[in-house]
Amino acid sequence: MSKLLDDVVRELSHLPGVGRRTALRLAMHILRSSEDDVAQMIRSIGDFRTGIRYCARCNSLSDNEFCDICSDPTRDPTTICVVEQVGDVLSIEKTGQFRGLYHVLGGVISPMAGIAPSDLKIDLLIDNISGANHLGSDNNAPVAKIREVILAISTTVEGETTLFYILNRLRAYKGLKITTIARGIGFGDEIEYADELTISHAIANRREISGMK
Repeated sequence: MSKLLDDVVRELSHLPGVGRRTALRLAMHILRSSEDDVAQMIRSIGDFRTGIRYCARCNSLSDNEFCDICSDPTRDPTTICVVEQVGDVLSIEKTGQFRGLYHVLGGVISPMAGIAPSDLKIDLLIDNISGANHLGSDNNAPVAKIREVILAISTTVEGETTLFYILNRLRAYKGLKITTIARGIGFGDEIEYADELTISHAIANRREISGMK
């Protein structure tokens, strides 16, 4: 086989979910494409790699300091949906069911994989909530201007660990409603790979976590 083809197939095989057979099909598609199309693809990938940044507020991908969702004045700033990855934001947005803001953690707590709470954007979430709060008159307890935090985290063991860690960090905020997505998403499922109808029902039928009041 051509060394040039073998090199391209090997590199494409490094992509998540792409085996050698799929990589070969992609390589042949690239070969059949026009030089202009391939050049545009290369430019787009290069621009993405060098120009993309993380939103300073929600940690989602953005072209600017703040992403389009955080910058949208029609979104509800009093509701934050906490997700693991950017792909979860895209999946939820496709449903059209949620009009609040997001917060992307960047993963889940996993001691086995060496991922600690400090490796995720949990402190940024707490800072954003604290910044949108004022001190109440009841023993100076924080009173949330943000009304609701939705924990839309996958129902894996690591996801549940992350959920309860965040829950404990948020308990100090008086008046803050904390909900979790309905379990239409089965245990062990990842939100990014669930269908739109399932995600819609999970968001619409979210339940409040007890013990927060």
